[in-house]
Amino acid sequence: MTHFNLRQLDLNAFNTALSSCTGDVYMVTPEGDKLNLKSKLCQLIGFQRLLQTDRIETAHLHCTNPEDEHLFSHFALSNA
Repeated sequence: MTHFNLRQLDLNAFNTALSSCTGDVYMVTPEGDKLNLKSKLCQLIGFQRLLQTDRIETAHLHCTNPEDEHLFSHFALSNA
């Protein structure tokens, strides 16, 4: 799993990486919420929560395709 700070996330770059993934990508919050970010509806819900509240500051990404996780590794490094 990739761990990163969502408050400093470049959403445009994140969406570009997300669009190029071949498997499912899940955002798992500290509260245990799990959103499939390949779903546009879940993207809207997740990003709306980020913009409206300070509750979610960190989250984990879980990629069903291990190769997809490499696309997000630079987010974890630059936003640590």
